[in-house]
Amino acid sequence: ELIHDHSSIALNYQEEIKKWADADYYDSNVLRVQLPYAAPTTAPGLSVEQQKERKRELAKRLMEINARKREERLAEDEEQLNQFLSIQDLLEEGDTDEFERSLKSCNLANEAELIKVIGNLQAKIEKTKQKIVATNSQEEPVNIEDKPKIKASLLPKDSQDFDEWIADVRRKRQEIVEKRLAKRQRRQDMAKRRTAAAQERMRIISQLAKKEKRDDDFGMRDEDWDVYKVINREGGDSDSEVEQERLLELEDVLRQHDPEFEGQNSPIVPGETHQLHIALERLRSPELIFQPAMIGSAEAGLAETIDFVLQQYPADCQLRLAGNVFLTGAPAKFPGLLERLKCELREIRPFGTHFNITIGKNPALDAWYGARDFGMSDNFKEYLVTREDYEEMGGEYFREHSASNLYRKSPEPLPVMQLPVCMEQVGVEEAVVDVDMD
Repeated sequence: ELIHDHSSIALNYQEEIKKWADADYYDSNVLRVQLPYAAPTTAPGLSVEQQKERKRELAKRLMEINARKREERLAEDEEQLNQFLSIQDLLEEGDTDEFERSLKSCNLANEAELIKVIGNLQAKIEKTKQKIVATNSQEEPVNIEDKPKIKASLLPKDSQDFDEWIADVRRKRQEIVEKRLAKRQRRQDMAKRRTAAAQERMRIISQLAKKEKRDDDFGMRDEDWDVYKVINREGGDSDSEVEQERLLELEDVLRQHDPEFEGQNSPIVPGETHQLHIALERLRSPELIFQPAMIGSAEAGLAETIDFVLQQYPADCQLRLAGNVFLTGAPAKFPGLLERLKCELREIRPFGTHFNITIGKNPALDAWYGARDFGMSDNFKEYLVTREDYEEMGGEYFREHSASNLYRKSPEPLPVMQLPVCMEQVGVEEAVVDVDMD
């Protein structure tokens, strides 16, 4: 149903798929299919104590998740640091060849760059350990009753209108949310080679590489950190914990003072997580008619097949056949098929030649109606293969009629070639002679 009711054939496939790279075009043209789902029931109102208990559990769970992430990050950094330290030991031991190979495998240019990476990792590990110690040293990590008050900078001023203050808090929260989404999108773009973000990263790296080695003071200025965040594949999100804390503070303010706030980045439509988005598939699926190679098939496309058939006939017969191309079958109902096939035939046919393409009135059932009329015809029994025909002609035989192919008898099997036996006879005679002599 999705293919036959919602697919179409593009006149220029490559140009059409480029349009889907635009987010606005995607949102306005994507087909959203709603799958069955169970609508969430509204839970009864919770008491104050239940709400506090839920907040305790959520806060405790969040702290456990953050602690686990820190420990995993610390283990990865320590493992990487040990690897770089082992490479440094190779130089101290005098194994310069292995040292150079190890630097090359880690994408490091020289010893100075190795020392810089080791220093950065050691500082990062020390900072992570301090955070872990500070978290573990808290006597009561989850305490809803003694929760600190909202920062004074987030509270409205005496002369400030309440609605204006709420709007400002919403704006600040939205800026953080959009910034996090932009970082996530940037990480996705960095993973691709031909995106603008990846090309900009390579441009900056090439500019840094062109600088003289003696003037290598990258990292001495505060502006260098912005450059690092641009070329970093992780999107420079080392301050994500600070943003998360700031976001939680703003959401806490909105929960207390904004009755319309639901605590989500964007309003969720019921059942949105159970929607199937059909985008490029609406073009790719019917495109297989013209490009079967897209799924690894070695078969020819529709236009190539028509051209192959026409080439089997002389030029005058080709003109007659090209002037009566008839399309039937359910795929003939795809929007754009007629225009695409005309464009393909115009390219493969000689310049200035005439051709005509006709689509059946009911392509999906044309074959069935034709078979029905053929079966109800008066001379239908004359075209059936009888038992006597089968026994005399074999299973490959069928009678020729207006709707059949031409019968061509299978070629006779090749005769079995008999090998000469003279050499074998001589060998036997010699063997007999040898036995008699013994």
